[in-house]
Amino acid sequence: MLPEYVKLLNDVNKDYYQVKPILDEYKLEEFENKIHTAMEFSSAVKFTVWEDGFDWKYTGMIHRLDPLTKKMIHLELENEKGHIIRVKFEDIVGVEVRE
Repeated sequence: MLPEYVKLLNDVNKDYYQVKPILDEYKLEEFENKIHTAMEFSSAVKFTVWEDGFDWKYTGMIHRLDPLTKKMIHLELENEKGHIIRVKFEDIVGVEVRE
């Protein structure tokens, strides 16, 4: 490829992609508490997940919490259509518990 074309593609991609928010330990603890509360009371949860430079919103019930290590938690979220969505804890940038 031509160097000018590569530079142009990189510049265009920068316009579309977002930088992942940096979350402190208090915010991560708040997310964890909200997840456990939602599981305890069977409440719906709305997650904002950062994937490949974009924020994605997922809403549903937490189907399963699978701790693989102390730093990585996988969530299985069952949405309204019954589909299972797997989310890594480190990709979560927002948690909202629905009543």
